Amino acid sequence: MALVNEHFLKLPGNYLFADIAKKVNAFKVQHPGEDIISLGIGDVTRPLPPAVVSAIHKAADEMATEAGFRGYGPEQGYGFLREAIVKNDFLPRGVHLDPSEIFVNDGAKSDTGNIQELVRWDNSIGVTDPAYPVYIDSNAMIGRAGVVEDGRWSNVVYLPCTAGNGFVPQLPDRRVDIIYLCYPNNPTGTVITKDELRRWVNFALRNDTLIFYDAAYEAYIQNPDIPHSIYEIRGARRVAIEFHSYSKTAGFTGLRCGYTVVPKEVTAATLTGERIPLHTLWQRRQSTKFNGVSYISQRAAEATYSPEGREQVRQAVGYYMENARIMREQLTRLGLSVFGGEDAPYLWVQTPGGESSWRFFEQMLYNAHVVCTPGVGFGPSGEGYVRFTSFGSREDCQEALGRLARWIG
Repeated sequence: MALVNEHFLKLPGNYLFADIAKKVNAFKVQHPGEDIISLGIGDVTRPLPPAVVSAIHKAADEMATEAGFRGYGPEQGYGFLREAIVKNDFLPRGVHLDPSEIFVNDGAKSDTGNIQELVRWDNSIGVTDPAYPVYIDSNAMIGRAGVVEDGRWSNVVYLPCTAGNGFVPQLPDRRVDIIYLCYPNNPTGTVITKDELRRWVNFALRNDTLIFYDAAYEAYIQNPDIPHSIYEIRGARRVAIEFHSYSKTAGFTGLRCGYTVVPKEVTAATLTGERIPLHTLWQRRQSTKFNGVSYISQRAAEATYSPEGREQVRQAVGYYMENARIMREQLTRLGLSVFGGEDAPYLWVQTPGGESSWRFFEQMLYNAHVVCTPGVGFGPSGEGYVRFTSFGSREDCQEALGRLARWIG
């Protein structure tokens, strides 16, 4: 008899966004023909940059010839992309990496979920709260998170990020083996300064803590004083693994490509105290479980670093950040407390009158026909907030804001 992995049974019934889709579909059944505008799901709407499209066509044409055809590629990624990543994303910021420390993936979600396989099931974990659900759910699947008690996982150290502390998490008051950080933050849209990030790196160095750093939204940073990579902090190469994605940067949500940085200095210990390089383990894991990202997708990602591609990506990011500016101003004008949206494509909005996240979500859906994301779905500290994204079209954003104005007004 095959026995099920019972840790899966501890998870909530559905992934957050599946629950949202279920509620939206129920509304559509009850109100056929009503137009719904979604400002909740973090999917982009702008078309791929022309430089990327040209690279896709060129790569596809290559694959149509005997000389240019490629089969299985290197699991770690083609050298041309890894070298472009080091040259364009890190060297300009004074960060020196070897291309072999770059692992090309099919988007940050996969690797942020899979990276926890490298460490023992009984390691303690800390997460900024609220947080991207994949961080905790992937740990729950192996039994590391414990069980849910009053909306909290028993073995998770929660690091609250609320309006009360300016959305800057406090360092844990005890030692934690692994900490997840995400900046610019999903869902709050907030950032931390270089000095604040240095506090986390120093904590990790003092306590032999591993940091999983999600930098999927770094392209949206507008403030030149905000760090784009944890490796801008001295010593981070010894304690941090970093995740990047082209999904929101260049519209690759349907094309799929990103990368993970695993410096060769990062180690974890055996029970006998031997230090094991995680770079070696991750390469072994990827070689076993991952066949690599398609050649076409990697050529498309490489094109984002061409002069034309960089400008086109900048324009797309600017479009979404202008949406965020408009949304932030108008939501504030409506009397709502709005956070984020200045260095990130997300706006974190406090529900009026102490309304619960799901209740406000439903009221907005049924009264304004606008979809947001309930904040409590990102963790206990998300209760009383909802998340808006600026990834819609300008027209949809403005129409949605008009509906909210009529409803709230």
